[in-house]
Amino acid sequence: MLHIDTTTLLILLIIATVLIFVAAVISFRLGIAYRKRIAEAEIGGAEQQAKKIVTEAEKAAESKKREKMLEAKEEVIKQRAELEKELKERRADIQRQERRVQQKEESLDKKVDNLEKKEELFVKKNKAVDDRLADITDTHKKQIEQLEKISGFTADEAKEYLLKKIENEVRHEAAIMVKEIEEKAKNDAERLSKEIIVTTIQRCAADHSAETTVSVVQLPNDEMKGRIIGREGRNIRALETLTGIDLIIDDTPEAVILSGFDPVKREVARLSLEKLIADGRIHPARIEETYERSRKEVENTIKQEGEHATFETGVHGLHPEIVKLLGKLKYRTSYGQNVLNHSIEVSHLSGIMAGELGCDIKLAKRAGLLHDIGKAIDHEFEGSHVTIGADMAKKYKENEQVVHAILAHHGDVQPNSIVACIVQAADSISAARPGARRENIETYIKRLEKLEEIANSFTGVEKSFAIQAGREVRIMVKPESITDEETVLLARDIVKKIEAEMEYPGQIKVNVIRELRSIEYAK
Repeated sequence: MLHIDTTTLLILLIIATVLIFVAAVISFRLGIAYRKRIAEAEIGGAEQQAKKIVTEAEKAAESKKREKMLEAKEEVIKQRAELEKELKERRADIQRQERRVQQKEESLDKKVDNLEKKEELFVKKNKAVDDRLADITDTHKKQIEQLEKISGFTADEAKEYLLKKIENEVRHEAAIMVKEIEEKAKNDAERLSKEIIVTTIQRCAADHSAETTVSVVQLPNDEMKGRIIGREGRNIRALETLTGIDLIIDDTPEAVILSGFDPVKREVARLSLEKLIADGRIHPARIEETYERSRKEVENTIKQEGEHATFETGVHGLHPEIVKLLGKLKYRTSYGQNVLNHSIEVSHLSGIMAGELGCDIKLAKRAGLLHDIGKAIDHEFEGSHVTIGADMAKKYKENEQVVHAILAHHGDVQPNSIVACIVQAADSISAARPGARRENIETYIKRLEKLEEIANSFTGVEKSFAIQAGREVRIMVKPESITDEETVLLARDIVKKIEAEMEYPGQIKVNVIRELRSIEYAK
């Protein structure tokens, strides 16, 4: 057997490895050259394909271009044809209009010729009329001259004479007619008003109670006066400061008088003082606490009374502040008459009279209820309760007729609606009921004497008599000094003087009487 040593074997392995590496390198390079040739062949084919595609695209684009050019030429030709057609139509229309204008011009020329002919004819006729008018004027003038010679009057004198005669006749007839109409209207109105007022008074009866204008608080004993005054007057000062009411503590046994213009504050002070007296603990802190409770109690009472008044009269939709003002009237009096009760009664009376006359009952009742609303705060603002009440009603968006009725219910302005007249009458009825208002006997007598004094101060007055509790004054005049026509002027002068010099509720009737008696005896 052949034996090969290790070194030889190692050399052979190295030679074999090198040969294998060389063979691999040669094979790799040959593969790269082959792939390069293949890639170059593919690139050449792609270039040829791209050139072919570009050529085909250029041919297609050229074809599309030619097609579009043809279409555009066809569209231009079509539009040109349409424009030429439209142009022909417009030219034909213009020619027709020109023919119409020409025809109108010819027609106008004919009309102008006719008008010129008519104008010439009119001028001729006008001249003939002027000539005729001149002849008539001359004839009329000659006739007037002839009439003036026959009558002995000029035209102006005759005209004046006829006008005076006709004026006197018409004036006499008009005076007779006016007198008859006035008498009939007066009689009918008086009869109807009496029926309505009597019916109203019968259907609405109300109780009346007089109230004082100051509050008196009864004390259990005279020692309580010292406790009310307090140490160095601190209690009475606290009371007067909180309530705004003067406390009069004099020699009157077991009584304290509360005096103040504001009736609501006076009521709060009265309640506070009565509670303090009942409790027995009187000091500034207790006074303040009691005052607050009494004030809230009075405010609740005011609200309840206002709501009760609206419920009783059926007047709804009033502003809450108006309802509050109505409640305050519970503590307000006028001539001893409670103003809230008076307002409720006037509302009822107004509603009844409105129903009798066929007027708006709800509006009349609303105006009647609110007519004295200004008296709730007339101590807080300047002016009469009439203007204050009207301002409050305007402020809270009341109906214009209600505002006017408030302004007119004492005659401050002339009433311009039936509702205002109804409220005036209802107010007078409520105030004039027996026992409704209280007056001092001396004041009552002085008013009657003043009425007679004013009447007697005029020349021609023989006697005067104040009757019906001062609501009427009857005046007897001397017939030889005053004529029937002068009695009207005398009554008006007396009324003006009474209005200027006197203050009185309601109205006063002035009745001037003239009587001439002729007496003869047959013997």
